[in-house]
Amino acid sequence: MSLSDDGGYGGDGHRGPETGQTRTRLPDSGGDPYGPGRRPRSGLSSRNLITVVGVIVLLLAAIAFANRGGSGSTSSDTSGDSPKNAPGPARPTTPTGTKPVTTKNGGIAAGFPKTEQGAQSAAANYVVALSSDGMYNAARRQEIAKAVYAPSVAAARKNDLDKVYSNASVLGRIGLKPDGTAPKGMTFVSRANPVGTKIESLKDDTAKVSVWFSTLFGLAGPQSQNPVTESWYTNTFDLKWTGGDWKVTNFTQKKGPAPIGRDQAAASAEDMTKAVQGYGGLTYAR
Repeated sequence: MSLSDDGGYGGDGHRGPETGQTRTRLPDSGGDPYGPGRRPRSGLSSRNLITVVGVIVLLLAAIAFANRGGSGSTSSDTSGDSPKNAPGPARPTTPTGTKPVTTKNGGIAAGFPKTEQGAQSAAANYVVALSSDGMYNAARRQEIAKAVYAPSVAAARKNDLDKVYSNASVLGRIGLKPDGTAPKGMTFVSRANPVGTKIESLKDDTAKVSVWFSTLFGLAGPQSQNPVTESWYTNTFDLKWTGGDWKVTNFTQKKGPAPIGRDQAAASAEDMTKAVQGYGGLTYAR
């Protein structure tokens, strides 16, 4: 909402000063020319006053009792883990109050519980790891693959990842050097920002979880040919409970859904570099 040019909201702002006007108040005894005369106000008797006060006290007591009972039922309804307690479609992404994991594996959150929330938290953190700039470093890529993938598929996935992230042609198109590092004076940005998660299925030791997220990707620096841009994706993970944790056996990716971008000025290369270097990542947990 914006103020009008004359400082008012709507038509009242154009109202001129009320000067040079005279108002005449007629005596009440003359009566209302459009109706009967005003009746004198009679005071309440003591009996009526006690009755009114009693009704008000009973009403306030009833309201207080109802509010106390309502607050108790609300807290118990949202504490369950079952979808039947869901207040609405947004339930899959609402926080549960469960404490985040306290352990890490290869610098990645680990030790997620064998629950719907645990599977969703694992998937969100695995999106971040698999979309990070560490995937472009050979040693770090091996650590990520070992921490994220189930042992039964980890070796095969490592080989697949090496073919993609060590490909000189792919790295060249991004603007990176053959070893996966950024040119001098540039900062490579590859970061995922999960927006929400959803359980597609959960049965015994397997789960399928979708994660909707945005990414920041590109090179920040003077005269960058691949400036940092934003994209949106949805990854669907096949997870398996193994070794006391959820691990990835496979995943698919599709584009979007992407929102309409706002008319917002892009940051300078210097500001983007400072932001990426100054703001650390998060551990995602429901």
